[in-house]
Amino acid sequence: MQLTDLLTPKAGGIWCAPGGFFVDPGHGVDTAVVTHAHGDHCRPGHKTLIASPETAAIARTRYGDTAFRTIDVLDYGERRTIGDVTVWLAPAGHVLGSVQVVIEAGGLRAVISGDYKRRADPTCRPFEPVTTDLFVTEATFGLPVFRHPPIEGEVNRLLASINRFPQRTHAIGTYALGKAQRLIAELRRAGWNRPIWLHGALTKLCETYGKLGVDLGPLEAATAAAGRDLKGEIVLAPPGALNDRWVRRLSDPLIVGASGWMQVRQRAKQRGIELALIISDHADWDDLTATILETKAREVWVTHGAEEALIHWCTEQGITARALSLVGRGEEEQH
Repeated sequence: MQLTDLLTPKAGGIWCAPGGFFVDPGHGVDTAVVTHAHGDHCRPGHKTLIASPETAAIARTRYGDTAFRTIDVLDYGERRTIGDVTVWLAPAGHVLGSVQVVIEAGGLRAVISGDYKRRADPTCRPFEPVTTDLFVTEATFGLPVFRHPPIEGEVNRLLASINRFPQRTHAIGTYALGKAQRLIAELRRAGWNRPIWLHGALTKLCETYGKLGVDLGPLEAATAAAGRDLKGEIVLAPPGALNDRWVRRLSDPLIVGASGWMQVRQRAKQRGIELALIISDHADWDDLTATILETKAREVWVTHGAEEALIHWCTEQGITARALSLVGRGEEEQH
């Protein structure tokens, strides 16, 4: 068996012919193994969804109980025979429930990492490197210029800004799944014990995190603050909400961005962001390259992002590499 017999890029995802399933397909299929619950990796409409326990719960929250005919939970490290392959899941460290899909057959092993990060995150299991023949990696921040600072320093910058501008409401644009909960947890670790106010789009997922054992402390709905002064408070909302009428309800809002892309000053300026926090749920250049070496993979497939730079680096290391350019990947920009 060759690696190309084991996996084939297809349907916006990766097809495992000897197993009869897709990994992270771009549309509804008979059987899908998904790495995590972001919409560019987990879409509704599959007849059977195979996922970690947390991803299964989050998928139900996002899409409802009827989005999939069957949800089959596969726990971390649990080996399952599917068709002619063995499948198991290893933590990916991206968001709660995120995993790497490990596929073994004919003496070969392939690891599809999905999205991942190597930095500590109090809301999810840390990434666990798996030695493999083939490693499928993202490259969202796959350029040497992207080197993310420690999150503790970015949170301290936020708290310093609140102390400096106590009459303003700090409105933070943050994605609903993963980034919002991580930022809340890091604020709690830094000593922020007051309620954090949430846009309605973030509420259900924060509640789901709580049900899954992630304590986020006191949270309040921002809509419940109508007529209340939120000066000096923290409000979290989807990035798009900070560009429409919703944000005008707040007390002299100071617009904050929380993303790995905040390292690109022009992007922050274009979005009207006053305080740019470089907080990413993806691996930066150093972590991407270190992870590839840790896996000892002889072949690397790069799914999306700055593919050319990472492929060039792999070639310099004597590793065979190719770009997959999967359609639709990265759409949600959960960075």
